[in-house]
Amino acid sequence: MAMTVKICMVGAGRVGKNHSDAIMGYVPGAQITAMVDPADAVLQATADEYGIEARFNSLEQALDRADFDAVVITTPTFTHRELALQAAAAGKHVFLEKPMAMNLEECDAIIEGTRKAGVHLQLGFMRRFEPEFAAAAERIAAGEIGDPMMVKSNTHGPGLPPAWARDLRTSNGMLAEVNSHDWDCVRWLMGSDLNRVYTEIADFKGKENNVDTPHFYDNVLVNIRFESGGIGIISGICPCGYGYDARTEIVGTKGIMQIGELKGQDILVCTNRDQGLVIPIQRRWQERFKQGYIGEFHHFVECIQKDQTPKVGGAEGRMAVAGVLAGTRSFLEERPVYMKEILEGK
Repeated sequence: MAMTVKICMVGAGRVGKNHSDAIMGYVPGAQITAMVDPADAVLQATADEYGIEARFNSLEQALDRADFDAVVITTPTFTHRELALQAAAAGKHVFLEKPMAMNLEECDAIIEGTRKAGVHLQLGFMRRFEPEFAAAAERIAAGEIGDPMMVKSNTHGPGLPPAWARDLRTSNGMLAEVNSHDWDCVRWLMGSDLNRVYTEIADFKGKENNVDTPHFYDNVLVNIRFESGGIGIISGICPCGYGYDARTEIVGTKGIMQIGELKGQDILVCTNRDQGLVIPIQRRWQERFKQGYIGEFHHFVECIQKDQTPKVGGAEGRMAVAGVLAGTRSFLEERPVYMKEILEGK
């Protein structure tokens, strides 16, 4: 019988609650035995909700007083390096939410720290575990639509990100916090690394939301040239107003593949002639990618149980961060940016 993997949740906010739902409700091989959050009111409320007795305001306290095998880190980006290295040094496996870190130096430190400690590192790119995305990747790799020529990926979120998440100094902004999944997804589905990016941004709703963050934007469009010669687009809007919207399209030499749709349910409603048909849409990211979140934690737990390397780890997280940095430099300097500038530290 496989071991039960004991997990410490580091972060008790929205993402921490979402991941606790997935683990406690759908991953029988795992058990949450501790929870950490510096905001005591948030910690107590979430720990009460999930019946977690061991509660701490720091990971250091949890490492000293609780029994667990792995950590799931869902805290703000600027905390990731310190927490991941602290956990790895204590021999704990690490599940790290996107974005991996603030820069490539921090990514490299996390990769080296987990490697040196001999623990597994998995990144929270749940689209790789969402059934339709995983099936699409397999079919593209099998040649069903020929060689990929163009990929388009969008993530549009309904709500304004919190102050730290829209500030380039603490998160790298929306390209990181909202579009990290797109950076990973386009590279994965195209089967090629990025070569060059060019970014345009716009701010339509900042004033009405009383945002005074430097370089704030709520709309972003990234044009991409891949090393394979393929081209791509990443689209981000947050807040978009109409709901949660994550879709991808891949055009190959033989055909086209579309992943996801705007509607959230296969239900049509008609209550009167004037209103017409009403089709429910996706409202929350938790609903849109529920199966992906469950799948990624099944994989993480299985990798620990079988001592196998996770299929999405530090290398993938690092390349997504590199894309974010290139995209950000592009709009700040108003020019195309080659990836070698970022990867070679130029």
